[in-house]
Amino acid sequence: MMSPTHADQVAVLGAGLIGVGWAALFLHHGADVRVWDPRAQALDEVEARMTGPFAHLAELAPDAGPRGTLTLCTELAEAVTGADLIQENAPENIAVKHELYAEVEALMARDAILASSTSALTWSDLSPGLKDPSKLITAHPFNPPHLVPLVEIYGTDEARVARAKAIYRRAERVPVRLKKDATGHIANRLASALWREAVYMVQEGIADVEAIDAALVNGPGLRWSVLGAHMTYHLGGGAGGMAGYLSHLGPSQERRWSALGAPTLSAKVQADLVAGVDRETAGRSIAELEAMRDKALIATLQTRKEAPHV
Repeated sequence: MMSPTHADQVAVLGAGLIGVGWAALFLHHGADVRVWDPRAQALDEVEARMTGPFAHLAELAPDAGPRGTLTLCTELAEAVTGADLIQENAPENIAVKHELYAEVEALMARDAILASSTSALTWSDLSPGLKDPSKLITAHPFNPPHLVPLVEIYGTDEARVARAKAIYRRAERVPVRLKKDATGHIANRLASALWREAVYMVQEGIADVEAIDAALVNGPGLRWSVLGAHMTYHLGGGAGGMAGYLSHLGPSQERRWSALGAPTLSAKVQADLVAGVDRETAGRSIAELEAMRDKALIATLQTRKEAPHV
């Protein structure tokens, strides 16, 4: 996609983990970014906390061009006024977001986009906070947002959705559109379904946490990094594709579905999950594990750039 004649003007509201990731991403890809947070300490720490994401992005996208400008804003109006995209990252609290939206709506440009990074709430939960709900889209990133390309979008104003998708694509994101407002969007619904079965297998003693994770990473996880669920089964049908798979193996798939469980997070199951993850971490800290994850994500993304896309 061609770059716009002027830099995208992006307001990032909330300087937590997701907000800082968004800010670094947009800046790296040439947007002018204004960051606001009601906490003075959070604003003071923004630039230092972007050091890591900037290093990742320089490795992953070294040809992105000149970096945009960063402005740290103590006043909401300074951040929002004139912004093309307002990326909201407030706590997952409906009342807090509604209160913020009432302030933002009075300040934002007529055609601006208010995009919520919410993961737990839906557009239907959030839109009553606005006099004109069409100004709002949900734009859910995956953590860390500067590395994982997915952005899941739902909104009712087609023009705003289209403009938002263009802005995200200029930041090398992959926006996907929901046709209906749904709890968990797309990817978290898929992830939750898989983890439910992973927990069930622990509960039923089918396998330990470590074995389940190893099976996923070294089996379907490899394919899922390049193929979606439907395309995977299409190729699983051989020359007959999806139709062939459904014709020959559909009944066996239904038997597997019927055997899937619905676990309960009892005290014992929770203890088994914690103990299993403790064995997996082998004493490594969260920071060490995050660094390992990010290094692997960068290597995977670089490989995917060179690989053919299905």
